[in-house]
Amino acid sequence: MRRNTVTLLKYFIIAAVFVAFGPLALKFLYGTKSGSSDSHFVNDVDRGLPQAPKDNKGPGLDVQDVMRLDQNIDPNLKIDWHNYKQIAENERRQGPGEQGTSVMLSSGEEKQKDALYKVNGFNALVSDKISLDRNLRDIRHPDCKQKKYLAKLPNASIVVPFHNEHWTTLLRTAKSVLNQSPAHLLHEIILADDASTKDFLKKPLDDYVAKHFKKVKVVRAKKREGLIRTRLLGAEAATGDVLIFLDSHVEANINWLPPLLEPIAKDKHTAVCPFIDVIDFENFAYRAQDEGARGAFDWEFFYKRLPLLPEDLKHPAEPFKSPVMAGGLFAIDRKWFWELGGYDPGLDIWGGEQYELSFKIWQCHGQMVDAPCSRVGHIYRKFAPFPNPGIGDFVGKNYKRVAEVWMDEYAEHIYKRRPHYRSISPGDISAQRAIREKLKCKSFKWFMEEVAFDLPKRYPPVEPPAFGEGEFRNVASNMCIDTRFKGEHQRFGLEKCLKDSHEGGGEQQIEITWHKDIRPRKRSVCFDVSTSVPKAPIILYNCHGMQGNQFWKYNVKTKQLFHPVSHQCMDCDDERHELFMNPCSDTAQTQKWQIEKINAKKIQELWDTKLV
Repeated sequence: MRRNTVTLLKYFIIAAVFVAFGPLALKFLYGTKSGSSDSHFVNDVDRGLPQAPKDNKGPGLDVQDVMRLDQNIDPNLKIDWHNYKQIAENERRQGPGEQGTSVMLSSGEEKQKDALYKVNGFNALVSDKISLDRNLRDIRHPDCKQKKYLAKLPNASIVVPFHNEHWTTLLRTAKSVLNQSPAHLLHEIILADDASTKDFLKKPLDDYVAKHFKKVKVVRAKKREGLIRTRLLGAEAATGDVLIFLDSHVEANINWLPPLLEPIAKDKHTAVCPFIDVIDFENFAYRAQDEGARGAFDWEFFYKRLPLLPEDLKHPAEPFKSPVMAGGLFAIDRKWFWELGGYDPGLDIWGGEQYELSFKIWQCHGQMVDAPCSRVGHIYRKFAPFPNPGIGDFVGKNYKRVAEVWMDEYAEHIYKRRPHYRSISPGDISAQRAIREKLKCKSFKWFMEEVAFDLPKRYPPVEPPAFGEGEFRNVASNMCIDTRFKGEHQRFGLEKCLKDSHEGGGEQQIEITWHKDIRPRKRSVCFDVSTSVPKAPIILYNCHGMQGNQFWKYNVKTKQLFHPVSHQCMDCDDERHELFMNPCSDTAQTQKWQIEKINAKKIQELWDTKLV
């Protein structure tokens, strides 16, 4: 009996030891398998997440560790700012829109979305189905996941101007910044209200912010000021080291803040822009806009982009210089912002402010860079839901102020393309000129030669003549291409040629430009083809001058308009008056186009050009 008791006792002790330490031993021997009871959690390696280094010396430091660091540490010490625990937790999130996936409405919900759509310019009902804390997938370049930044960085005040913004998109903007920012680097978030009229953006917003958020406050304009002066209102209330301006319908992604702050920590005369990704206005899917380009403009003040320089391409995780910012998302030292005069307060509503500030930064001894490792998603509205403020051509006035203060003799190139600007009064610009004089700012000629040196090659001040122009008449139907003054994303077709009939009106003066695109004369929308299927649609899309989907060639011998990217030719249905793309056929009369005037030499050179 005693022997049996001892034996049972031994088995019990062995079993207890196995229960206590067996799982650890098995994990050590075999590792964690995706087929475990948590099989819907993908392990960190499979997700391609930044991995915390094994030595745990510096990289992956907790926020509290950083706060405890001696303030007299080596100013050049760099650490890994990734919050690995948070990243792993966020990657496990599931639900509508999580990881930046699209959200589809049910048939019943589709019928309910229109009222919100009309007042927001995007599908706000979809936004309401998504958590305020939703996580976006990490789409940074792999090099960003290993990049370290200075341990000692300035803190930031985030300024978010808004007017009648939708509830969940505004709150998600604030939440994403709070969630994705190291706490001691985030000084405050200032929601600057431009006299919103929606009731929920008044006391209910104040109450919600006070109850649910720390470091967030609301400041309000007494009357409608417009986007530019509302940004100034928020900036005036800020007390952080660095100002970061965001829009009111954005989402910050992983480790977005240190890449914006480090260039400023190194040189306070640097402004830094994040990469701006796309949040789809219809389904809120998150995707990259591209992997970087340098900001620019044409001589009508349309925002354009220049390709990255060869040296920039070698270092995809490093900041690169850019002549012009894309819009209102950027970081700048607060004191230097005010030394520059902030935004010109004489600029009304919106328009021209990115040019004014970009020129001022560069010409007044600063620099501007884009930070590829800082990514912020942005909703580009389907349409502007706000009525015209009814104060005349405020955009023209803004452009005139920018040109008169900063562009010197180059302003004439703007006026030649927009002659009516000559008669617009820019208002009092003496204070802006005084700032330029006080700071001993450089000339615009210097800016064009040293900063935007390759801009004239793509957007020349004096526009070269078109390679082909006039009516584009189809041989089979004897009808002409007519864009009928349609806008971006719209299709167009064939109409009776205006020269053959005096009835009605249209837009039949078409050009093959030196950009190697096709567009209506004196407009900046181009023929664009994005698919290679038979009968692929041709739409109008904002001209970008980068060829690609807008690159066209004309074969003088066969009279075909060839699209190299889709490797198809422009075709038509003469009965339905439709235009589309089809595989090229030398014998198809519907693919033959008679262009009214052509420069034979340039057209042949264009035909010989290879796609870049």
